[in-house]
Amino acid sequence: MINLAVFFGGRTAEHDVSIITGTQFIENADKTKYNIIPVYISREGYWYTGKPLANAHFYLKADLSMKGIDRVILSPEAGSRELIKKTAFGIKTVAKIDVVALAMHGMHGEDGTLQGLMELADIPYTSAGVTGSSAGMDKILSKAAFKGLGIPCLDCVYFERQEYQDNPQKIINKIEQAFTYPVIVKPANLGSSIGIKKAHDQTELEEAIDLALNYDRRILVERAIQDLKEINCAVLGDGSQAVTSFLEQPLSKGEILDFADKYLPENGESKGMKSLDRILPAQLPLEMEKKIKEYALEIFKGFDMKGVVRIDFMIDNATNEIYANEVNTIPGSFAFYLFEPAGLPYKKMIDRLVDGAIQRHQEKSKSNYAFDSAILQKIDTGSLKTGLKS
Repeated sequence: MINLAVFFGGRTAEHDVSIITGTQFIENADKTKYNIIPVYISREGYWYTGKPLANAHFYLKADLSMKGIDRVILSPEAGSRELIKKTAFGIKTVAKIDVVALAMHGMHGEDGTLQGLMELADIPYTSAGVTGSSAGMDKILSKAAFKGLGIPCLDCVYFERQEYQDNPQKIINKIEQAFTYPVIVKPANLGSSIGIKKAHDQTELEEAIDLALNYDRRILVERAIQDLKEINCAVLGDGSQAVTSFLEQPLSKGEILDFADKYLPENGESKGMKSLDRILPAQLPLEMEKKIKEYALEIFKGFDMKGVVRIDFMIDNATNEIYANEVNTIPGSFAFYLFEPAGLPYKKMIDRLVDGAIQRHQEKSKSNYAFDSAILQKIDTGSLKTGLKS
């Protein structure tokens, strides 16, 4: 049995969405192969483990002090792979971990922070690595990377919270010089369409900026495509050894696809991103479908991705131009619903994610991290100036 720890929750505006993704993953994982260890991270950043945490209904009236739940920390010591807790008698190991599935969304989990901890602790994990996670999380950096890879994307104006607060009119002028209305205002580091707003004039622009600034210190603004079709493509695998999913066209009830469209269906029962109204597969000309999949694979490889990633594109129906929009390095519900129609059930997809995490870890271990430079020997000879007196 593989001890598979599933991390979800976190200090992020996407905390609740992460709970849905994490508990869905646990529900669908093959219990004959995996000993599931749920690891819930609270809004305050405290870590907990225990069987009650595996059920999504627990969080309707969560009691983290109940029997069977332990507050824990992860040892960052390479090779330890232990969840530990403090007791009256010292430190006690609560669980040993073989592989981690990161079901995190947004800051402090999808942005490279937890990935970095996994690297330090030398634990295989299912998501993209530190570089791909951090670049994919930041929409400003993503645009720069898209352009570097030769992938078309919309230009943007970006600024920081303090910069706007110091001189809001300067930022407004900069935006209005770059674009005609309407424009889209987004927090740079957030997903699930939280904090995103369309502005048709200066008053709405100021309102949209104020909203976005509630969620992030870095904001970007881009022109709004008037006749827009959104297309999502998931990619599964590792680097160049990856495959694309069916393409989907998400449907919105308003001018933009928002949080309610994604996670609050009219019948009140959310199944994560699977609840979203969509056309699947998206009805596109064959050449356009092929081009989007090529772009998706190039982004996946260029960002050094692994696991499952969803890359969102925009099509300007007036010109038929395709633009890369953003990278979701840990997509809602792990985008399993995009692979099921192609004959890959969620349970089997989880197996591929775990196997991929182990394979990338094994591949990484082939790199040499030791180099005998003999530089320390110079301390004895006095040829290396240390600034210390013997």
